[in-house]
Amino acid sequence: MKPKDYVHTKVKSLIIWGAICIVALVLTLIFPEFIKLKSGVTLFRLIAYLAAIMAGSDLLSLATYGRLRQQNKPAVEGQMLGNLIRLVAVVGLIVVIAYGFGSLSAFGEFFTLFGGMLLGWSLQAPVSGFAAWAMVSLRRPFRPGDRIQFPSLGLVGDVKEIGAMYTMLDQVGGSIGSEEAVGRYILVPNAMLFSQVAINYTVRQEAAYMLDEVVIRITYDSDWEAAERILLEAAYGATQDVIDATGAKPYIRSDPYDYGVYLRLRYQTRATDRPETSYRITKAIFKAIQHTPSIDLAIPYVYSFRAGAGQKDDQDRSRHDADAQAVQQIPISQINQPDEPFDVHDVESLARSIATNGLLQPIVVAKRPSDDNYDVLAGQLRFLACKSLDWKSIPALVKTSTPPKL
Repeated sequence: MKPKDYVHTKVKSLIIWGAICIVALVLTLIFPEFIKLKSGVTLFRLIAYLAAIMAGSDLLSLATYGRLRQQNKPAVEGQMLGNLIRLVAVVGLIVVIAYGFGSLSAFGEFFTLFGGMLLGWSLQAPVSGFAAWAMVSLRRPFRPGDRIQFPSLGLVGDVKEIGAMYTMLDQVGGSIGSEEAVGRYILVPNAMLFSQVAINYTVRQEAAYMLDEVVIRITYDSDWEAAERILLEAAYGATQDVIDATGAKPYIRSDPYDYGVYLRLRYQTRATDRPETSYRITKAIFKAIQHTPSIDLAIPYVYSFRAGAGQKDDQDRSRHDADAQAVQQIPISQINQPDEPFDVHDVESLARSIATNGLLQPIVVAKRPSDDNYDVLAGQLRFLACKSLDWKSIPALVKTSTPPKL
């Protein structure tokens, strides 16, 4: 419901119930002995009580709604509390009606027999949640500001608030492939804490550090000493404040594999800064390697980055030279008309495009061994479009022989 509609509905309801209450009180004064119920209360007085309860609930709902709006809270929060207040008012109506008809004791017995059982069953989870909140408050396995993980739920988050019923987390990852808070809040029922394993990344907030690593693959003929120096300098540059605080210096471990060596740079970092620190270190390493010819990055099936890049450049260059030599300007009069019929509209549309943008791709032709004419192997529509534009010649990639027809 829109905020204006909600306020309008509540004000209208308040006026109606208030009017009913006033009328019932006036009638009570005029007819003080009219229809007395078992409790001794007259019917008009009972109606006045009921109307007063409903009017009071509407007034309290409006006051709560206005208070939350002053605090810049969403309008739906005021509506949620208003619904709760209305539910309490309905319960109050039932109790007053039972009292008016002299059945309050019977109502109490019924509630004792069945309501207590129903209430105990419905409050099982809230009671467990409250007990878990008390346990967390006493033992403090995690606190607001800690980063925790629930492995069975596949959930990592920063604790924002620990309430009596729920623990609020700012989710880490989830929508992105990185251990960074994404601003998506998750409510974890405290009752679940009794059956979940929780891993605290930052159990000591004053020294919330963890071990992380950046892995670089280098070739066997790379300068190992220079590579280690680059990795350590990058780690010192990005984590000097952590090194000063912990005294733990970065170090390197290595593993050989088929195409080179894994260099594993390990360092201490703040748990909440892990993605940014890894990014800064990786960027510094690659910038340094790009300016160090004695270090080459190993790439499976290619052996190295530099070898693969050089091979690609050679292939591209040779392919470009071969294509440039094969493309020729062939007189259109020497190209045989394609046998396949084409739609006239398609030819005209392509001709307009070529007249505006030029021929972006040459056609492919093959020279006949019997004469000086050519057959079109690919690009028949382009050929017809250029012919309709009265071109004298057309760029064509000439193949040495016509492939056999199947």
